[in-house]
Amino acid sequence: MSLLTVKNLSHGFGDRAIFDDVSFRLLQGEHIGLIGANGEGKSTFMNMITGKLEPDAGTISWSKHTRVGYLDQHADLKQGMTIRDTLRTAFQYLFDMEEEMNRLFAKMGEVGPDELEQLLEETGRIQDSLTNNDFYTIDAKVEEIANGLGLDEYGLERDVHDLSGGQRTKVLLAKLLLEKPDILLLDEPTNYLDVEHIEWLKTYLQEYDHAFILISHDIPFLNSVINLIYHMENQQLTRYLGDYDEFLRVYEMKKQQLEAAYKKQQKEIANLKDFVARNKANAATSKMAMSRQKKLDKMDIIELDSEKPKPKFRFKQARTPGKYLFETNQLVIGYKEPLSRPLDLMMERGQKIALSGANGIGKTTLLRSILGEIEPISGSVQLGEHLHIGYFEQEIKQENQNTCIEEVWEEFRHFTQYEVRSALAKCGLTQKHIESKVHVLSGGEKAKVRLCKLINKETNLLVLDEPTNHLDQDAKNELKRALQEYKGSVMLISHEPEFYQDIVTEVWHCEDWTTKVF
Repeated sequence: MSLLTVKNLSHGFGDRAIFDDVSFRLLQGEHIGLIGANGEGKSTFMNMITGKLEPDAGTISWSKHTRVGYLDQHADLKQGMTIRDTLRTAFQYLFDMEEEMNRLFAKMGEVGPDELEQLLEETGRIQDSLTNNDFYTIDAKVEEIANGLGLDEYGLERDVHDLSGGQRTKVLLAKLLLEKPDILLLDEPTNYLDVEHIEWLKTYLQEYDHAFILISHDIPFLNSVINLIYHMENQQLTRYLGDYDEFLRVYEMKKQQLEAAYKKQQKEIANLKDFVARNKANAATSKMAMSRQKKLDKMDIIELDSEKPKPKFRFKQARTPGKYLFETNQLVIGYKEPLSRPLDLMMERGQKIALSGANGIGKTTLLRSILGEIEPISGSVQLGEHLHIGYFEQEIKQENQNTCIEEVWEEFRHFTQYEVRSALAKCGLTQKHIESKVHVLSGGEKAKVRLCKLINKETNLLVLDEPTNHLDQDAKNELKRALQEYKGSVMLISHEPEFYQDIVTEVWHCEDWTTKVF
């Protein structure tokens, strides 16, 4: 049974085409991985099938009475609502039913016997539906899921607007779990999640009875939960059975077969053109030349897809810093309340350190306290001599109206336009990306613009907060290689051990310092 049917979908932004005559079906029980390089249109596709964005052409139709749950990487949570309020909205359809039932009860005193009988039947039906859907145990279910995901640690009466990116993602996941939808649409669900909750989500999806579509650049996670791949490339959507590893095998085989057929056909075309050119003027052979020309004219020409630019990262090296990069003295981090016990930490030149620990434990707060971006609750930080720091923030909240060129030029005014364009192209961005405004780019493309600024700055200490969020596999692999090659020091936060374990010299476990109880 088809739950979702997409026919002849086309869409673009300005003169940049995203989809061209794409069709797609989601069947009952399919666990789909939606993959493709940054900017190929994965999140755009999700926005179109959920009705947030209208396609330029084509149709999108869901089967009747299908309940869809969507985890959006850019979802907004309403300021003024608590965590508890937000989780309760998972049952909004039940609250609407209760409101309708109460409206019917109020109407009963105004009607005659016949209509009263009808109203009693209708309210009874609604009452049964509320009972069957556990309406009267909603608060208990909210508490159960919130406790299971650790949301109670933040305080269920806390305003969702004050939460970190990882905390907001957990709230949205909890809301989806409470909704129990027929279909899950998940856009980068592991971004900002700690290892414990990635494992929780993995188990949940492995046991999920219904269909889902998952966008994720976390390949081990993706492989563990999906049974079908849809690959977005060059405005097309192609279906592959199996997991990501099987997709890669088949994709490479098809690519090699196409390249071989292309070379064979190009050789044949060259021979036919040569024969026509040599024989068309000769009366004795002109008929054969015309025959060859007709064959050329009717030939279905094989075209190879243009290769997307692959990123090439190389961090510029500043002068050698002093032996000690920073030292903390009885440092207590936090905002209104302490997040850590007093810390005496030290980082030496040449170290590459990963910070690990659950979301909300204070990893980003520690980085920002060391960098002097926020005041500690108590204690001090002493930075070393001759430091040139490059900082990659976890998330940039303000909307950016600059084009990519303007964004880089603002920081590197001595660059020529050619040098700006070249720097962005080296990060895997196409000409159309480079000339676009930053705010219309995908999450991965925005990250590449920020990395472009970072790699063109001379540094001897890189401070990276979740740098792989949104990056496609090519960019992630290249960033890993560049950080391994980098001669300076690194301090990074990442929820992907497989990314950082071959980069860092040691891991600092923030659970050892926190005042939080998890």
